[in-house]
Amino acid sequence: MYKVFVNKHSLFLSKKPKKNGKILSFPLRTVKLTRVLDEMYEGNLKSVCLFHPEKESILKLFSKKVPLVIAGGGVVKNSNEEILFIFRNGKWDLPKGKLDKGETIEEAAIREVEEETGVKDLKITRFLDKTYHIFKRNGKYKLKETYWYEMKTKYEGELFPQCEEGIEKVAWKKDEKIDKALKNSYNNIKSLLEDYDGLE
Repeated sequence: MYKVFVNKHSLFLSKKPKKNGKILSFPLRTVKLTRVLDEMYEGNLKSVCLFHPEKESILKLFSKKVPLVIAGGGVVKNSNEEILFIFRNGKWDLPKGKLDKGETIEEAAIREVEEETGVKDLKITRFLDKTYHIFKRNGKYKLKETYWYEMKTKYEGELFPQCEEGIEKVAWKKDEKIDKALKNSYNNIKSLLEDYDGLE
């Protein structure tokens, strides 16, 4: 099963319909997907399950209806065990971005963190997870599949928010400051960091 975030709401891609009465289920092959996403964006639908019997092809079928964008990002820790955050569109987020042609996901993740924050000397220590969320660009829905990596750095220099990407602030955060930031963040970021054992 896949969990896709649509703003604050959850869309599940599953082999079978959900039996929970609070979650509406529709067959993926025949659903009017744009209408469902419109309703979720407007907050009229909070949880939806789209089901398809072949688990292996469900994401492929979904991405035929909503184009897939692959991205890489980092949960970056410094020598003080602080996590690197960016502030964009009124929310705290983690640095990430889509792949350029010919890049591996790991290369894209490191490049995007460097470009968005100014942090150098990044080393990937492990793969963490994949998250999925729907965004709207030029009136069209797209599905972003983000590969997240734990990264370490000894960089102690100045932080440079990438203004042309709408990033207003870059900050290292720890403990209660992370908790505060997550109260004004996205559900996929909350989910990622809630499962991240590096915060313990």
